[in-house]
Amino acid sequence: MSHRIYTRIPACDPTLLDAIGKSSVADLHEAMDTMPGRAALLDPSIRALNRGITVVGQAITVNTFPGDGLAGHRALRLTGPGRVLVITSPGDPNTPLFAELVSLAASELGTEGVIADGPIRDSDALVQSRFPVWCRGTYAGRPLKRGPGEVNLPIVCGGVYIEPGDIIVADGDGVLRIPLAAAAATLDGAQRRAERENRIREAIAGGASLFELSGLSQALSAADIVEIDSTWNASTDSERSTR
Repeated sequence: MSHRIYTRIPACDPTLLDAIGKSSVADLHEAMDTMPGRAALLDPSIRALNRGITVVGQAITVNTFPGDGLAGHRALRLTGPGRVLVITSPGDPNTPLFAELVSLAASELGTEGVIADGPIRDSDALVQSRFPVWCRGTYAGRPLKRGPGEVNLPIVCGGVYIEPGDIIVADGDGVLRIPLAAAAATLDGAQRRAERENRIREAIAGGASLFELSGLSQALSAADIVEIDSTWNASTDSERSTR
């Protein structure tokens, strides 16, 4: 069977995409149901090369053959504004999946950013240019360009199942996958969460206790945790003397 490259992904409303990009990865993840949320955050070892950057876009997915980058180069031509390149190479932890010259081409195309489930190289140049890259580290290896590989099929990246066109949001806290069908509900939940936290910030500035605002006194009681107004050793001595 031939390896496949699909040149189209499902459409997403650009207004929705832009609104999602105004929320943090943490708020969006908290807004998702427990199990989908757990299956939506990529492995934390995939980290931002440049801090202070947030990207959002639809996934152009790439499955490269170990030691090869041909499929990634073809996939790059399918990116542009509102699209994020998501690359994996199962079974190959060392071959670089992205580099400086590719970033120059990506910038010219308007690509939002790159998520690499593996290392990248030319890291000093990428840090200087501030191109948005999330990766597992750096390595000065050399990939071939012979294939095979596939583009815009479902992949697993950072332990998370990702379909072409899924919404990818990445910031300093990590990378999140939002299925298209869950995008509107996730945005609504994230916005409500952000509004609630803003109210808490205002209350703290007014002298309120975060512990009480969060209802943690009740949580302590429910967990059967007892507070004792003493040091631990004095409490132990007192208990011994009453035996």
